[in-house]
Amino acid sequence: MTFYNYLMRHRAPVEKDDATRLANLVFQDPLFPKQSKDFDEISTYLETEAPFYFNLTLFDNVWLSYLEA
Repeated sequence: MTFYNYLMRHRAPVEKDDATRLANLVFQDPLFPKQSKDFDEISTYLETEAPFYFNLTLFDNVWLSYLEA
């Protein structure tokens, strides 16, 4: 499962946690690397190219949850 697929399982109209917030932001970003499973690629994208801000420490926590899924 890609990280994008993992996030889409957490989309919701009401943000209940960091994964939901990131999922909602990523869903609206057509350039997000949807096929990636690579931490560095996604982290670099969020840090340098994403059209939104998301705290990278929170991203690290969401990534760890992804790895455990």
